[in-house]
Amino acid sequence: MDNAKILIVEDESIVALDIKLTLESLQYLVTGIAKNFTQALEKIEILLPELILMDINLKKSQDGIDTVLEIQKKYDIPIIYLTAYTDEKTIRRAVQTNPVGYLVKPFNPEELNATIQLGLYKSKHQLNTHIKEEMINLGHNYHYDTFNEMFFYNDHPIKLSKNEHQLLKLLIDAKGNIVSHKNIEYYIWPDEAVNQDVLRSLVYRLRTKFDYQLIETVPSFGYKILSVTKE
Repeated sequence: MDNAKILIVEDESIVALDIKLTLESLQYLVTGIAKNFTQALEKIEILLPELILMDINLKKSQDGIDTVLEIQKKYDIPIIYLTAYTDEKTIRRAVQTNPVGYLVKPFNPEELNATIQLGLYKSKHQLNTHIKEEMINLGHNYHYDTFNEMFFYNDHPIKLSKNEHQLLKLLIDAKGNIVSHKNIEYYIWPDEAVNQDVLRSLVYRLRTKFDYQLIETVPSFGYKILSVTKE
């Protein structure tokens, strides 16, 4: 689990730099440092870290717990809170976001490393348990969880837009059969008239999220997914 990609969200520059240097000495990859709510959301979207170290007290910004609540609307990334606060109200709010760890400042490198290792292990174990429940194998290490309607590459969830998810689900439900342009358009845009360029753009965006070969184009007719196997 070394070299895991970690994002630091900390508004005190000296503290953030100290954490960064400590993480790098422990062979982790620091993908970036964010100082507030807005920067955190922007960097997560671009960098897709495997774990986030989140300071709870972010000055001149929504606090770390509110930031995590917003992150969790789109991403399933393990969180370790960093804080100087140990009051019951703060802890209760933090626990409700289901973090994988909670470190009280000041902390030493050994404590930080142990918390990260445990957090990464817990997160991976939860995903491995979850991924075996209701999973469809799409080939090339891609899987689709039909119960929770989530798409995975190996153990890592891949976020899809609403339309991307609808298209993928439609193709999976067809079990390798061809789905026509007309049926796709009606399923995704039932109340709109769309042209072929809109559909092609959606297919292109979906293909950029995984192996291009998973979706086959049937010229002048539609699309199909190449491999659907229930595990």
